[in-house]
Amino acid sequence: MSWDRQITIKTPQELELMRRAGEINAEALQAAADAAVPGASTMDLNEAAESVLKKYGVKSPFIGVMGAYPYPASTNVSINEELVHGIPSKRRKLAEGDIVSIDCGTIFEGFVADSAITVPVGEVSEQVKKLLEVTEQALYVGIEQMVVGNRVGDISAAIQRFVEDNGFCVVREYTGHGVGRSMHEGPAVPNYGQPGRGMLLRPGMTIALEPMVLIDSPETRVLADQWTVVSRNGLPTAHFEHTVAVTEQGPRILTQLKDGRNPKRKV
Repeated sequence: MSWDRQITIKTPQELELMRRAGEINAEALQAAADAAVPGASTMDLNEAAESVLKKYGVKSPFIGVMGAYPYPASTNVSINEELVHGIPSKRRKLAEGDIVSIDCGTIFEGFVADSAITVPVGEVSEQVKKLLEVTEQALYVGIEQMVVGNRVGDISAAIQRFVEDNGFCVVREYTGHGVGRSMHEGPAVPNYGQPGRGMLLRPGMTIALEPMVLIDSPETRVLADQWTVVSRNGLPTAHFEHTVAVTEQGPRILTQLKDGRNPKRKV
């Protein structure tokens, strides 16, 4: 995957465009989460998200992203041990007790929003419930560090400390990233690090912050489809993501629903 490491500072007007993109993206994620029921295919979730994008006349930046071959869908839909980049398929069905991570992007007026949630499909084990809760909370722990004058390492270290204090592991190979006119801008924001290190946070920076959390080991591997990343030990994983702006007034989440809520995790 090609990454543009240029960091772009957004104006207030550009942040408003990104917020609009984020609202649409949140609505698409909510539609996909609502479709995550036993018997649904991962393509059903992708199509639910796409129906929202089509309603607003926008597209996902995921389509055509280069890897081993161009990515073929508007979303990543990853089940259980699949951490990220799962390719939607009519053949892959959800079952009671699964968890499914949905990652979606939206381009609106030239600006990108990127966010993700992991939802349970029916009842899940207590360990998996804790995995989801810790991963989601780690996202907000990281967001709290996105203040002017902090550094990227402050975000990374806070996420790592929270996740590891709760008995889980953070991924090493995949990171959060800047986002704006391109889906992948600088800076890279790992989910582990040292406080006080890394790039200084400035007003107008926008980052897609995305804790990716595993059980017992952070090791991953890529499946034969050359996209889907799974835990090497085969245990469940979780992934939550928001696009967030650094502002003088504090962190501003750009990928929430119009009423200010986050797409809901089913109980």
